[in-house]
Amino acid sequence: MKIHNRIALFRSERGTSRRALADAVDVNPQTIGYLERGDYNPSLELALKIAAFFDVAVEHLFSFEPFESVAVALRRIDSAE
Repeated sequence: MKIHNRIALFRSERGTSRRALADAVDVNPQTIGYLERGDYNPSLELALKIAAFFDVAVEHLFSFEPFESVAVALRRIDSAE
């Protein structure tokens, strides 16, 4: 089963490189690239390490269902106001 993630979004928001994240969670930078592209599903340990790095719940980073795009979320918020 494919696991969807928001790693690239969180990295971009923080200004963190793949290498910096990889060093922080003790993996190869290529692993971060594979995760971001959905080519690789993280182990529970790695998912928890990445969530801890960004100080968020693991559910904010990983999901079995695709995440709503930021553009769609913003339009939904704007239409509700």
